[in-house]
Amino acid sequence: MVVRPAAGIADARVHDLPSLLRAGDMLVFNDTRVIPARLFGVRERDDARVAMQATLLKRLSPDRWTVLAKPGRRLRVGDRLTFSAGDGEALAATVAAKHADGALDFDFDRAGPALDDAIREIGRMPLPPYIAAQRAEDDRDRADYQTIYAREDGSVAAPTAGLHFTPELLAGLDAAGVRRTFITLHVGAGTFLPVKVEDLAEHRMHAETGEVSAAAADQINAARAAGRRIVCVGTTSLRLLESATGEDRVVRPFAGDTDIFITPGYRFRAADALMTNFHLPKSTLLMLVSAFAGVERTRAAYAHAVNDGYRFYSYGDAGLWFAA
Repeated sequence: MVVRPAAGIADARVHDLPSLLRAGDMLVFNDTRVIPARLFGVRERDDARVAMQATLLKRLSPDRWTVLAKPGRRLRVGDRLTFSAGDGEALAATVAAKHADGALDFDFDRAGPALDDAIREIGRMPLPPYIAAQRAEDDRDRADYQTIYAREDGSVAAPTAGLHFTPELLAGLDAAGVRRTFITLHVGAGTFLPVKVEDLAEHRMHAETGEVSAAAADQINAARAAGRRIVCVGTTSLRLLESATGEDRVVRPFAGDTDIFITPGYRFRAADALMTNFHLPKSTLLMLVSAFAGVERTRAAYAHAVNDGYRFYSYGDAGLWFAA
């Protein structure tokens, strides 16, 4: 779906993207890579062993991660946990801290690359619940739930707008003179949590780690200076780019955490267009789209999407939204 301020709503296909953009437009991709962040194991306390699972959220140090665990309320600081995948080598951790929002910090028994290798060996892809509840993970999921340009390990969810891109589509964009650059935002599960408060000021976004390199900032700034449009692929790219852009609309190198929460009324600094999948009601992602395209235009577009059978969720259809 293509949504323009003046031209209204039009139906298209993702492979039409080269003809929907102009030569010199700059696509901004999030090149984060999803890790097999779901671990299954047991809690060991005294003589009791209880089955549990944990989803890695954010790396805090070479051997420490913030996680969500099930059952998490029963875990105590100091509990020892063991994770494995069948008969292979086990990975151990200790509960180091509990947070008010239900997350926990785990200290693992190895660090750095050794911990990364162990997670790749025993972890499972953190498929969305509506997929994981229907079937077990298979070998294809490690490729399918990953963009073709993913290269920086760290996400627990795919930046799903990028799943539409194929080598053929990138070649078509190249032929049309559309440029691209890459930034990195490691997507956390908190991005997808629904808003449950009446006052949006009370909603707390989970911080996610990102980086905009000096080279990427220079490319984006040069494109804007030349009058070219900046097109973010995915809400994660847009959130990070907005975090790196000043009031003067200049993008600067960025490395660190962002918890930016974009709602209607926000004045965008960086992007002229956004390609993103369709999002669920009460989600921060839908609020971002409403802020970008305008609330009434978003309502009309979503009504069109529902009436015309557009698919929602991670493997669903996409929209190309031009700024209001």
